[in-house]
Amino acid sequence: MSYLVLARKWRPRRFSELVGQEHVVRALTNALETGRVHHAFLFTGTRGVGKTTIARIFAKSLNCELGTSAEPCGECNSCRDIDAGRFIDLLEIDAASNTGVDDVRELIDNAQYMPSRGRVKVYLIDEVHMLSKNAFNALLKTLEEPPGHVKFLLATTDPQKLPVTVLSRCLQFNLKRLDEGQIAGQMTKILEAEGIAASPGAIRQLSRAADGSLRDGLSLLDQAIAYTGSKLEDAGVATMLGTVDRTQVAGMLDALAAGDGARLLEVVSALAEFSPDWSGVLDALADALHRVQVKQLVPGASVDEEGVDVEGLASKVRPELVQLWYQMALNGRRDLALAPSPRAGFEMSVLRMLAFRPGEGAAPSGEGGGSGGARVNSPAAARAALQEPAPTRAAPAAAKPAPPNPMSSPMADAPRAAPRSEPSAPPAPTPARVEPIASAPAAPAASSPLVDADSWTDIVSRCTLGGPAKELAAHAGFLGYADGILRLSLLPADEHLQVPGLVKRLADALAPHLGGAPQIRFEAAKAGGETLHQRTARERDARQVAAEQAFLADPDVQRLMTRHGATVVPDSIRPFDEA
Repeated sequence: MSYLVLARKWRPRRFSELVGQEHVVRALTNALETGRVHHAFLFTGTRGVGKTTIARIFAKSLNCELGTSAEPCGECNSCRDIDAGRFIDLLEIDAASNTGVDDVRELIDNAQYMPSRGRVKVYLIDEVHMLSKNAFNALLKTLEEPPGHVKFLLATTDPQKLPVTVLSRCLQFNLKRLDEGQIAGQMTKILEAEGIAASPGAIRQLSRAADGSLRDGLSLLDQAIAYTGSKLEDAGVATMLGTVDRTQVAGMLDALAAGDGARLLEVVSALAEFSPDWSGVLDALADALHRVQVKQLVPGASVDEEGVDVEGLASKVRPELVQLWYQMALNGRRDLALAPSPRAGFEMSVLRMLAFRPGEGAAPSGEGGGSGGARVNSPAAARAALQEPAPTRAAPAAAKPAPPNPMSSPMADAPRAAPRSEPSAPPAPTPARVEPIASAPAAPAASSPLVDADSWTDIVSRCTLGGPAKELAAHAGFLGYADGILRLSLLPADEHLQVPGLVKRLADALAPHLGGAPQIRFEAAKAGGETLHQRTARERDARQVAAEQAFLADPDVQRLMTRHGATVVPDSIRPFDEA
């Protein structure tokens, strides 16, 4: 008997067995129970989060022999055939392999026929964004008005590549990435059912490596079982994944806290014997520093130690130093590809942590011993350590104050003659010393740019948008802008573009041009200002008229028409820039 991988063996067969995605399950359950089932659904999300699984369960709910419901029996012939992948009225199409228009036309031709066994013929098109433009065009009419016995279930990992005409014809559900706790809980349940022992640390490593995908996590679990045998331990899983031992991370952080460069390089040498992924080691360092910072700034928060003395480090290292090290770890990952070797790049990252330290106040006990490190006594030096550009505004004053200059007049620095006084008069009192302000005063808030109907289309044309968000911007009419509120209008035919995600993308794209992201409100109006779409059409029509007039006014054309009876083929004249 062939082995069935865990991802297939434990694939959910009912909505109640799904991990996460409660928002999608609730919507589909209500639709099935009320009988308000749309003809086209689009499931989006990253790999391994349940798009195809939900589509199959939905198809089973529609065709269960006991009736349409959110809880298919799972025992009838239809349910068993759908689970086995042999139900004749569930047609699964891989759009990555069937991208052409001929494949879609065959699908459309077959859609007119009634189901052979079930009540509903279900078309499940996976990775639908891979269809060609001609294939989408051929599918549109059937997707909008399919026969009553046909349902379309579309799944994709990249909805941005779908035409807006397809998005407007579907109910869209975005499946979320699973968190580590959800993946770890499902792995624990499966291991208990399979009778395989595993340590919590091993499960935690696998759920973190799954990166939000339950299918990836179960594939890694299969690999770990094959690698470690009968029991999953922390060390074995770490070796299989190529991750760093957490005790080594703790050793590096202890050496950094003590300023002991020799011990720090000893830990790096010990790590090098296992040929680790140095980028992954920096990840582990950043993760540990994150937990230390949480313990420092939110003492009541629950923080997993995971082999690192989080409590001890939080008391020994100042919070600003933890922030500095964290940024250095992130920047070190970016610079590894530029280093002479990955190990050299890693060593320079941790040595940079050793070298640069904020110079404010006295060092805590244990810090600054051993080899020690240079102290960062100014924000400029800290930025140099982080390899960040200096801001344009003036930096705060250093420890030694600058010479006072209390006069605001531009002549304050010029030498001035001593005041005349009588010989018997006492000397003039010395003016009180005015200390300079440590930080530059805040600049006055910039006034909002002038936005009106005439400038609206110019602003929209400069926005970097694509896909449906670009369509929303092009079809929106300007009504007004004041106090950060942008009032727009849409024609009834374009109201399907008023999706919260697209509205947010438009607001973010407008932020550089309006001095900040506006609050967009759509209002019912018979007519707003000219939209970018209308301006483009008007300019195109004007170019077309000019091109036709210039062509017909040409002497050679007139001679051919008058002397030889030549005629112009309709719609054959195009502006030069569109030829």
